[in-house]
Amino acid sequence: MKIHPIRFKSSEDLRGSIEKYASENKISAGFILSCVGSLSRVTLRMSGGTDLKTFKGKFEIVSLVGTLSVNDCHLHMSMSDKNGNVIGGHLKEGCIIHTTIEIIIGEAEDFIFNREMDENTGFEELTIKKQINH
Repeated sequence: MKIHPIRFKSSEDLRGSIEKYASENKISAGFILSCVGSLSRVTLRMSGGTDLKTFKGKFEIVSLVGTLSVNDCHLHMSMSDKNGNVIGGHLKEGCIIHTTIEIIIGEAEDFIFNREMDENTGFEELTIKKQINH
């Protein structure tokens, strides 16, 4: 396993920054190990829905989990507001970093993650393949 410690800065888009880093570093089977930081705007897709919800204010990331593949990422995030109220969902573009994000990405170097349409679920789901050259 390879470890990627990263710090993203204020005003960057969190999802876009993660996807850009994964692409530039050719991460074919990544996953979030740890993430802390704050956001000034959050855009989430709620479970089972198609609409996006946007929240503005100061939020702390309580958790960020998910997988990074060669063609997409699947990330879920929980965040808390100043009163400790927590909300979560699918992390979408439009999550703007307030001060900083400290994130650790793990990479399973022996595998390739991909997303392919699954007729049973109706969604692009994770597929896992063993790398031939490892």
